[in-house]
Formats: sequence, C-alpha cells, structure tokens
Amino acid sequence: MLELGKAGEAGAGKGEVPVLRGGEPVAVLRSTDFWKEGSVAVVGDREWVLGRRSGGALVGRWAVDPEDAARFRAEQTSMWKGTWRVDLEGTVVDVVPASYWRGTYRCTSGGTTVAEGGSTGGWSPRPTLTADGALSLDAQVFLLWLLLVLNRRQYGVVYAVAIGGVVGGSS
Repeated sequence: MLELGKAGEAGAGKGEVPVLRGGEPVAVLRSTDFWKEGSVAVVGDREWVLGRRSGGALVGRWAVDPEDAARFRAEQTSMWKGTWRVDLEGTVVDVVPASYWRGTYRCTSGGTTVAEGGSTGGWSPRPTLTADGALSLDAQVFLLWLLLVLNRRQYGVVYAVAIGGVVGGSS
C-alpha cells in the first residue's frame, strides 16, 4: 500500500511530502502550485511533472519531455458521478467512487480491479492506494496524486459550502 506521508517526514526536504510503502519512502511529491494543482514527483531517479492542463485534464510527463507531452493523462468522464478515465502509457484505468462518504475509489482496467484508493483517516486524512502488481510504481504514484487532487477538490467544496452557509446564513 502506498500512503502519502506528512511534510518533512522520512527524509523528505522542505516543501516535500514522502510517498511511503510500508513506512519506507519510495517517492517524493513536491508541490509547485497548490491552486494550479501542480506537483513534481521524484520516483527513483526519474522526475515527473504533474499538473492540470487547460480543458481540465490532469497529466504527468517526465521533466525532460516537451511541455505538451503527456505520458499519463486523467480526464473526468462524469462530473455528476465523479468518474475519471486514466491513460497510464497505454493502460486505461477507470477511477470511480466506491463510497462518497468515506472518500474511497476503485480503479479498474478491463473489468478487473487494479487498485483501490482510501485515506489514513483521522483529523488530517492523507490518501492511500492499494494496487496489485499490474501497475508500475510510477503509475501508482500518479494515481495517488490524482486521489490527492480529488480529495483537495472535495474538501474545497465542503469548505465553500460551510463558509457560504455562515456568510450567507440565517438572520
């Protein structure tokens, strides 16, 4: 299981968050721009640039690739259902909410579950990803980052509704 660690934990530098497997770091996420949903992931000796493109697609490319390249690409297929289709260098994975209340996701490819997303729980939940051996570590880190983005979006909506209720609330 991959788990997003806490900032500064397990050898991650300032502004970095470790990606842990069994408590050991296997990658690092560095946020580049919170509002643009941009990050850099370092997996082994490879650096990935992760971000949102105009039109809403979330993409991942190697840092040495041209700006318009996309090795990984996630596009929302239904805003109402919260479903996504992810192309992981030719492997197509559908990401669907397993439980809206728990914030869990199921990732399937060809009708087979290849990964499940959850969270650490508690006051500061962090995303987790349990994947089978069919997905590379790079692909798993991209899916974990996608879950992080989806969680941030979900909490942003909850926060906006709560603030809207207070600001525009009852008299």
